[in-house]
Amino acid sequence: MDVHEPSVPIMSHALQLAARGRFTTSPNPMVGCVVVREGKIVGEGWHLRAGEAHAEAIALGQAGDLARSSEVYITLEPCAHYGRTGPCVNLLLEARVGSVIICSEDPNPLVGGSGIEKLQSAGIPVKLGLLEDQARNLNRGFFKRHQNGLPWVTVKMAASLDGRTAMADGQSQWITSPSARLDVQRLRAQSCAIISGIGTQKMDDPSLSLRVDYETLGSDPAVATADLRQPLRVIVDSRCEMASNSTMLSQTGRILVATLEGNIQKERAEKLILAGAEVEFFPQSNGQVDLTQLLYRLAEFGCNNVLVEAGATLAGSFMAQGITDEFIYYMAPKLMGSEARPLFRLPINTMDAHLAMLITDMRRVGDDIRITLCPDPDY
Repeated sequence: MDVHEPSVPIMSHALQLAARGRFTTSPNPMVGCVVVREGKIVGEGWHLRAGEAHAEAIALGQAGDLARSSEVYITLEPCAHYGRTGPCVNLLLEARVGSVIICSEDPNPLVGGSGIEKLQSAGIPVKLGLLEDQARNLNRGFFKRHQNGLPWVTVKMAASLDGRTAMADGQSQWITSPSARLDVQRLRAQSCAIISGIGTQKMDDPSLSLRVDYETLGSDPAVATADLRQPLRVIVDSRCEMASNSTMLSQTGRILVATLEGNIQKERAEKLILAGAEVEFFPQSNGQVDLTQLLYRLAEFGCNNVLVEAGATLAGSFMAQGITDEFIYYMAPKLMGSEARPLFRLPINTMDAHLAMLITDMRRVGDDIRITLCPDPDY
């Protein structure tokens, strides 16, 4: 085997290793690395948490002297800058590896090809692009944040077969099965931030917290001792009406209230700040918090993936404004009737004004159906 004949199965294994960090690596990307000597894997590793050893360091450490003249498979370009850890490219040079196969360049401008250039300048052959689409999809939020300044946005909704999310009086527990609710916990665990609206907060007083551990999520036991981070919880609250005794504010983890400028908002914000919330003021769009500006701000916080768990109005705004990358719909096999609340509030009056979606995945989760969709790029 040489750099001109890279192994797809080995890189696929490296991607599987990388995915083990899906609950803990943010704001860093998920990265896997495999060291191969004479056709045999002699070292492997994945990045678990920001600030800790990178995949290359772990894999090379396992390989030891066998890393010399080896082929190294890495799912993302090795870093060449000093951050919370040293440059991984230096470790590859020190190990005197024979060649390096990489899925994709790192979109981070601090790297952006410099790792590859440093390897090539040292005479180490580099093959770029093996399973690149899979690698970019694995870290789609990381790529979007560095390339567009925005996080990957997933809108999640649960509804009945007739598209209803709550009864007319707001009662909604429980529409979906325990299996579907556990699946939502997985979505939360992979998200850097959860966005909800003041309407949902007032009606349900939710915690929006992560209430599971690795064992419950069915994660790899090798990382079962790692701490799951609580996502940043964001309440879109244009008039800053959130109560200072809300359940959310009695729990650990960061809470951000996104509101508009105004004297009343500033007075109310003081109470929320004393209760432990962060409050930020955003420009308005049609009298409401500008959601795009909120997303830019979350990207500045290092958020790669954002999950929207909101009511019909806020969720509808994310869909109507074209700032949703993915829509996940949990459909329960029950009918709630025409008086129950709808899935979205969308100002669509003609058939040709509909929002076209593409189904990318459909599967059964417990008693429910989970449908994953994305906006139709050709519409």
